[in-house]
Amino acid sequence: MQQLLGKDWQQLPAALQAHYVAGHSVEHGHLDIHYPRAMQPLLQLLHLLGALVHRRGRQLPTEVRKDEQQGRQRWQRRIVFPDGKVLRFDSCWEAGKHGQLIEYVNPLLGLAMTPYVVGQQLHYRGESFIVRLGPVRLPLPEWLLGHTSIVEQALDDSRFAMDFRLTHPLLGEVYRYSGVFDTHPAGAAVAPPATALPG
Repeated sequence: MQQLLGKDWQQLPAALQAHYVAGHSVEHGHLDIHYPRAMQPLLQLLHLLGALVHRRGRQLPTEVRKDEQQGRQRWQRRIVFPDGKVLRFDSCWEAGKHGQLIEYVNPLLGLAMTPYVVGQQLHYRGESFIVRLGPVRLPLPEWLLGHTSIVEQALDDSRFAMDFRLTHPLLGEVYRYSGVFDTHPAGAAVAPPATALPG
């Protein structure tokens, strides 16, 4: 992220810089997940492909682990629901072209995004969905699923809020998740029990 943002990296508050620090990190927080009921069949399919989470909920305990391997960032997310069910949402970030990054949810399907700074907030603008076939990356038009946007802002020196939205040009907002995370080890106090978050 520091390489992508260049000099704008210095505008980010400490909590957001800590979120993207190189190497291993673990964060804890809570997520709200919302989408129209009509989206359920499509989300069931997308979840099988590794994309998004196909259950709604509020204040869901969430753990996010980040590691780096061979120039890529790997994100592992564990979300705990009130019935004890734990859902995973994992992805891999790679550098794209022209200041973009691509978040792959499986070896074939990804999302190209452009991060940029507004004031002290970090924004992401979705550019296109990507299908990777060997060395070839094929862009797919956003109208298939919708336009993605993310906004992250610091709440204090260790906590930040994030808001992800997927908006279809005809159907409006079809998916949203938002929450607050703590980048400081003290954030472990809000984490779900270790037994609820396997490997």
